[in-house]
Amino acid sequence: MEASFVIPLFNCVDLTRECLRTLQATLPTGFAHEIILVDDGSTDDTRRWLATLSPPCRVLLNERNLGFGAACNRGAAAATGHLLFFLNSDLVFPPGWFEPLCAALVTRPEAGLVGNVQLRADDGSVDHAGLRFNHQGKPVHETSMPDGPAVREVPALTGACFGIRAATWRELGGFDEGFRNGGEDVDLCLRARSRGHPNLIALRSVVKHHISRSPGRKERDEENSRRLALRWRQAIGPLAASDWSRHYLDSVWSQPHDAAGFLEGARAWLHIAGLRTDPGSFARQGAQRAIEIELARWRHLLDGAPADPPPFEPDVL
Repeated sequence: MEASFVIPLFNCVDLTRECLRTLQATLPTGFAHEIILVDDGSTDDTRRWLATLSPPCRVLLNERNLGFGAACNRGAAAATGHLLFFLNSDLVFPPGWFEPLCAALVTRPEAGLVGNVQLRADDGSVDHAGLRFNHQGKPVHETSMPDGPAVREVPALTGACFGIRAATWRELGGFDEGFRNGGEDVDLCLRARSRGHPNLIALRSVVKHHISRSPGRKERDEENSRRLALRWRQAIGPLAASDWSRHYLDSVWSQPHDAAGFLEGARAWLHIAGLRTDPGSFARQGAQRAIEIELARWRHLLDGAPADPPPFEPDVL
């Protein structure tokens, strides 16, 4: 089998129908594939509709709701394709979306996850062209279309629509089911990067997305964010340094500074302007400090502990 499409479902049957219809209408003629729909305990008419489907569709039914990561893992375990494509059930696929995504995956065998551009279904604005880490060390969507090559490397990308080689998926171990409907995609991307697999965005592959329509999507955002930060704080710090530099210039550098502070501000400006590739140790340490502040907030919010992060004493080089 060339490819397996894995689609986890939880209610929202009307959106799922549209997703499947547009997916099947836009795949290349003769492309060998299977579509694995994993129902994660739906309570609407989803299961009645699933019973009407025929090959290339395959249906897996979870007795209870296990969450996005577990549903995807079950679908991937049953897949026979050497390419895996994970799709949210609230996507709409226009003509021409698949070929650029598949080409990027096939021609870049070293790749980890390969994602695409996602437009908001309600107004057509860009919702996702990759993920970056902001000045607090949190993953946020890129919402502007960059210039340059048709395929670009990104730190991470959303799990709403991506492809990965089945061998790479097995190497990485799939989604960590300790995350619950959030964070498992970024965690998988960071695991890929740590093993030398760059994550890519195929900018000519464009789909539409009904954003976060599944019930319960945001219920554990704080817990998921803390789990991600605790695991990856050392890796996230350098990735957040560029955004930290921008934040520093916007909100801090306008205040009086000594010579060392002025020098670091100048370095941050040169980095943002593209004249310096390294944001500098001050920015990297500032981003690391921001992560520690968030971890202290989570300890207070989730554990009831005092919010008392360590003082910031950066080395200025």
